[in-house]
Amino acid sequence: MPDAILRLALPSPLRRLFDYRAPAGLQRAALQPGMRLRVPFGRREMIGILVEVSDHSKVPADKLKAALQLLDAQSPLPAALFKLCLWTAQYYQHSLGDTFSWALPTLLRQGEPAEARQERFWHLTEGARLDDPRLARAPRQRDALATIAQHPQGVPHQLLSQLQLNKDSLELLREKGLVRIEVRRHAAGARHANWLAQPELPLNPEQRAATEAIRAGFDSFNAFLLAGVTGSGKTEVYLQLIRETLEAGKQALVLIPEINLGPQTLARFERRFNARIALLHSAVNDRERLDAWLAARDGEADIIIGTRSALFTPMKNPGLIIIDEEHDASYKQQEGLRYHARDLALVRARQENIPIVLGSATPSLESLQNAHAGRYGLLRLTQRAGGAQQPRFLRLDIKSRPLDSGISGPMQQAIGQTLAAGQQVLVFLNRRGFAPTLLCHDCGWLAECPRCDARMTVHQRSGELRCHHCGHVERQPSNCPQCAKVDLRPVGAGTERAEERLAILFPNVPVLRVDRESTSRKDAMQQLFTTIQRGEPCILIGTQMLAKGHHFPRVTLVSILDADGGLFSADFRASERMAQLIVQVAGRAGRAEEPGRVIIQTHLADHPLLVQLTEQGYFAFAEQALSERRAAGLPPFCHLALLRAEAHKPGQAEGFLDEACTEAEHLLRELNLGGIELLGPVPAPMERRAGRYRAQLLLQANARAPLHRLLGSWLLALEAMPAGRAVRWSLDVDPIDLF
Repeated sequence: MPDAILRLALPSPLRRLFDYRAPAGLQRAALQPGMRLRVPFGRREMIGILVEVSDHSKVPADKLKAALQLLDAQSPLPAALFKLCLWTAQYYQHSLGDTFSWALPTLLRQGEPAEARQERFWHLTEGARLDDPRLARAPRQRDALATIAQHPQGVPHQLLSQLQLNKDSLELLREKGLVRIEVRRHAAGARHANWLAQPELPLNPEQRAATEAIRAGFDSFNAFLLAGVTGSGKTEVYLQLIRETLEAGKQALVLIPEINLGPQTLARFERRFNARIALLHSAVNDRERLDAWLAARDGEADIIIGTRSALFTPMKNPGLIIIDEEHDASYKQQEGLRYHARDLALVRARQENIPIVLGSATPSLESLQNAHAGRYGLLRLTQRAGGAQQPRFLRLDIKSRPLDSGISGPMQQAIGQTLAAGQQVLVFLNRRGFAPTLLCHDCGWLAECPRCDARMTVHQRSGELRCHHCGHVERQPSNCPQCAKVDLRPVGAGTERAEERLAILFPNVPVLRVDRESTSRKDAMQQLFTTIQRGEPCILIGTQMLAKGHHFPRVTLVSILDADGGLFSADFRASERMAQLIVQVAGRAGRAEEPGRVIIQTHLADHPLLVQLTEQGYFAFAEQALSERRAAGLPPFCHLALLRAEAHKPGQAEGFLDEACTEAEHLLRELNLGGIELLGPVPAPMERRAGRYRAQLLLQANARAPLHRLLGSWLLALEAMPAGRAVRWSLDVDPIDLF
């Protein structure tokens, strides 16, 4: 029999497999797809994933290297996750080895064993007694023995200090044969007979109908869009569905869009369930992430909660997937493997034959169209839970009105009235920093980033100018760099400036700012929310971090300081994002007994989009937007792929894309593919970013299949192009950001 040839996926951008001979003495029967092997690669070593075993290789036998070591006795990747990675790499036209890297925890990529940690536990030995005469004059040892005796499962070594156990005393007890050390895997705890730690809330008729419809589809793949207004009790529907999943002996995966929602979601689930919950997101350290990943794989975690990448968490007994805030752009990975977690979750649910629930108060137009086409079951929750009323909208025309740090006089008055009534105010401004830029009043100089086609943002407290695109930072000048005059003025308002002004206007109430800077410290977000939950009058000011999933029962006024940005963008999705943001932020108001108000400052109070959104609601806006997209042939009624390129020199990126465009036109003729348009190449809307010149080429297709047939052949040609080696290029399938 010929030697086994191992075909491995390596963590490399190359879209190909690499052939190696099996390590000496390794039996072919011991090999399974998904196993990790350490292999030589150039002058270094890499860890690859076994994809298949073959009898033949195109590499000459004398050049075929042997793999160094098999790292797994069995594949750490369950078959379902392995299959999902194959599909992901193929659909997103990405290297399979790099796709596996995104799916595996960091420690597994580095070669750590795919096993839960082994821990040391201290136990009593058989026959050990507290009245042992050898302890008569050793009170510390006797106390330590008594503590160990209270833990029949053993005391983990890492908890010794918490239990005030002295290691020296334990070692002396061990020498006397009274205690022993056992090394074993940390037990995750048994499954519970009664899953509920607190009673469930009663469901209103709409919630009950939605729950029963999803429950009826529990035994196979079914997709549901749970479209519920803010505060309608979507989470209670999730919780009751998860309880039924647990009772059936299965696991639930819950995806959330932001890390900041993790602790509050985890706390709510822990209060409700006697369940083993694993939390996975980028703030979890590598060891904790691996432990949670393995617990889910081995069936020792009942509920898995995480952000985008948690989609790749294996489950031994998958039963339900929930995507909360399914419209959120955070589910799309914007670098490396540019996957969309919501879309991949649907693929995973279909492959594993389990139901999936997509929840949102403002569903994406793609999901709404899928519901209209019958691919998803559409479940509407139109009433707020507990009888709370929907907030009232007021469009405040600020044309010709003076603005004080971005805040008009009528808005200040409304804020003051709300605080005087003992209630809380949320001020929304989706712009970080003190001001969008710095201007010289004498010569007109503007603070521009030296590396981007963008202006620097003023951060007053730190005395810095920062570029929010590339991260460039410099000290705020005291004199104009162009004319040396000192009349430098911040132009416009960001959250810092509005916070400073509100603190002066309302000195007797706390002003709490929530943006990336103010919440960067550990537990900062939790401390802010603890203050808010006290219910005392306060002003909460922040960016879109405030729009997602938070429950502020005492907020009765939402002030939106600038709603006009989405009305002028060249991005066809801008109006959809603006509408979602307004509705999501507005949903923080009036979630308890007091009715809520939403005041929107705008220079375009009569704009048809704003009028429709505030008077008829999000779904009326969405239907109008869908009809416009259909007429224009835009997603979800077409399919896009975006080839981006960037280079250090002007013209280089466009030169590469010109060649790429010519190659695509040639392939369209050769493969006889129709219904695909090539738009560009053109400079990116922000042509220079982080010192690189950027350009892009957009492919627009009527159908998905011909587009993917083109992409597969096209990418092979692009990888062989000499011009491609002088630029950095990437392909984004189903892009959501064309900038």
